[in-house]
Amino acid sequence: MGAATVLFQPPSPAPAVIVPPPGGRLFTSSHSTSQTCLLRLRLRQKKFVVPAAKKQPLTEIKTKEPESGDSSELSRGENSGCSDIGWLPSFPHVSVASMSNFLFGYHIGVMNGPIVSVARELGFEGNALLEGLVVSIFIAGAFVGSLSCGSLVDKLGCRRTFQIDTIPLILGAIISAQAHSLDEILLGRFLVGLGIGVNTVLVPIYISEVAPTKYRGSLGTLCQIGTCLGIIASLFLGLPSQDDPHWWRTMLYIASVPGIILAFGMQYAVESPRWLCKVGRLDDAKAVIRNLWGASEVDRAIGEFQSVIKNDGTDLESRWLELLEEPHCRVACIGGALFVLQQFAGINGVLYFSSLTFQDVGITSGALASLLIGLTNLGGAICALYLMDKQGRKTLLIGSYLGMAVSMFLAVYAIDFPPDEELGHTLSILGTVMYIFTFAIGAGPVTGLIIPELSGSRTRGKIMGFSFCVHWVCNFLVGLFFLELVEKFGVDSVYAGFGGVSALSAIFAYSFLIETKGRSLEEIEMSLNPNFKGRDRDI
Repeated sequence: MGAATVLFQPPSPAPAVIVPPPGGRLFTSSHSTSQTCLLRLRLRQKKFVVPAAKKQPLTEIKTKEPESGDSSELSRGENSGCSDIGWLPSFPHVSVASMSNFLFGYHIGVMNGPIVSVARELGFEGNALLEGLVVSIFIAGAFVGSLSCGSLVDKLGCRRTFQIDTIPLILGAIISAQAHSLDEILLGRFLVGLGIGVNTVLVPIYISEVAPTKYRGSLGTLCQIGTCLGIIASLFLGLPSQDDPHWWRTMLYIASVPGIILAFGMQYAVESPRWLCKVGRLDDAKAVIRNLWGASEVDRAIGEFQSVIKNDGTDLESRWLELLEEPHCRVACIGGALFVLQQFAGINGVLYFSSLTFQDVGITSGALASLLIGLTNLGGAICALYLMDKQGRKTLLIGSYLGMAVSMFLAVYAIDFPPDEELGHTLSILGTVMYIFTFAIGAGPVTGLIIPELSGSRTRGKIMGFSFCVHWVCNFLVGLFFLELVEKFGVDSVYAGFGGVSALSAIFAYSFLIETKGRSLEEIEMSLNPNFKGRDRDI
């Protein structure tokens, strides 16, 4: 999940609310042939197929072939001509988790527009330092939250961590909405940042461990889609703030609602089967796998889980010092580097400057410009949803960064060497839109998805926490120095720098990443860990 936030950017760029049926669990899947055929009739035989991804060959790693009498609902559906809907049982659980990203996106935009009204009402209008502090305290909280998430997941599992994390999210939103002093608004924003920091680490981990291998990439892209929808929602809900100076309080009250939905929805969502197996709840793990992945996957998956657990040892909680050991050290360095490159490729700076770019072609409404940017971001994320398990993570990431580099160089050309003024503005707009679209198709969603895929089961939470801490630091630095660099060197030079970093990022992805599509997390871990003898190492 590649998060794009900025200290000063205007708003730019949900899952369904799921209510449990009376007297039953919310997220259960039936494996009856009659329901499968009924679904086929309802779909009128339309093929909603996510293409199967080829597995990269891994020597010595063999999976059990399903016997003829041990076929899942998905297998029976394929053999009888029914649609491939293997992603469907996991979708409600992933959608509820992605509500966290909706909250993330909403809080990105909720304070950028009304900050002037907030400052006026709370008595610090015109103080740029305090206005920046109100926005940036969110990042400080997110840093602390990301740092603490790994330990919480190791001890409590994903479901309980999600639910506990809604406490600072809900309290922070309410405290911010009721604030009558600078201290209160700072406390509320810090609590919200704390909750968001935990969630940005937790959601990719949960999705990667719950989603079937075949659809893990597509379902993981819902993180980015949720963030885009949250930003767009904050933009629309912020429109009345132009006429009502107190509307920001209503927007912050509304921010507590998704947190309540998340806490309620997670009560009915499944726990990660990998965590269940690690804590000895084997029957529960088998039930989750059977319901979400199919009966034919149970024995193979449990065998892989136990093989990894046996290698890791019985101690449930990992230590930070383990990130200094191979292969965890290398994966942590790759994760941190991916977020450094993502942030210094300039997404937040481009989002901020895009409103000025649109003004040059006559789009003077900041809300309209932000809406166009938000829809572009959402469109790219939807394309990534389709391509992630078809083209693969590595290919998408390389193509994304190359597209971002070309887009930045096109914008620089439009600024420095315009054939005429009108064409120059058009090329500048084209470069900006292309940059945001290509970011959303790869650099945004792939970065947050591939890190938990490369991480070992034991250190996955710690590696993700470290990587996102790097993300928040870089996010803060870009927000702090972007305008100063533009004033000193000009926007063309800064954009050229962003293009150079994007090109460097494509080279880095080509040189240091492996393809993970179509491979279970355990297969990837076995291939990277030298302690599994006889395995070919990929990194």
